[in-house]
Amino acid sequence: MKVRIKFRKYGILRFIGHLDVMRCFQKAMRRADIPIAFTGGYSPHMIMSFAQPLGIGLTSDGEYMDIELREPVPSSRAVQALNAVMPEGLEVVSFRQISDEKKASGMTIVSAADYLVTVKDGAAAPSASPFRADKLEAFLAQPSIPVLKKTKRSEKELDIRPLIYGAAVKKEGLFLRLAAGSADNLKPELVTGAFYRWAQEEPAPLHFHRLELYAGSPQELKALEELGQDIK
Repeated sequence: MKVRIKFRKYGILRFIGHLDVMRCFQKAMRRADIPIAFTGGYSPHMIMSFAQPLGIGLTSDGEYMDIELREPVPSSRAVQALNAVMPEGLEVVSFRQISDEKKASGMTIVSAADYLVTVKDGAAAPSASPFRADKLEAFLAQPSIPVLKKTKRSEKELDIRPLIYGAAVKKEGLFLRLAAGSADNLKPELVTGAFYRWAQEEPAPLHFHRLELYAGSPQELKALEELGQDIK
């Protein structure tokens, strides 16, 4: 049986990396007595994979990992047991059964992500949003938005406009819906950086918070959580 776990990452734990998050969950699985399956061979390890590991410094309400179970465990009991042993800064939101097909894994199907961008606490700013609505509209009206994307080995110019699925200035901050996944993955920092260069403004100190991860086409997105069902 395959299960998808949705969790939050917040507070001081936003500064730990993906491997540390994985170790936290491995310890929590043992302490909560979750019947997780292991690989075979001489060095067995828990079968778990993450949909889209979060960058260091970001917080999130919509992180996902997929695991395999040896036997069913009720969703409500699993959530309660895991949260009882989780460190502050990690919180399990849901524990839902998903399809056993390999192509249904979160790592494979994730295609978009929502973010909320705000000005960091203590920074001088007139509102929570780092952008003005009229300037954002003009920025997005461009036929193309070229940026220089750097990787570990090289750098290349990329048009990010087709990868911005939605953007709006709201009371809480700047909302972004961006392409995500193995094929196309647009970080919110690239979008805000491109905006400040276009507007010829001094960048504000920003905080990036991931709200949700989705599967599907930009026109028909479904949150990864919606693709599973609770175990009774």
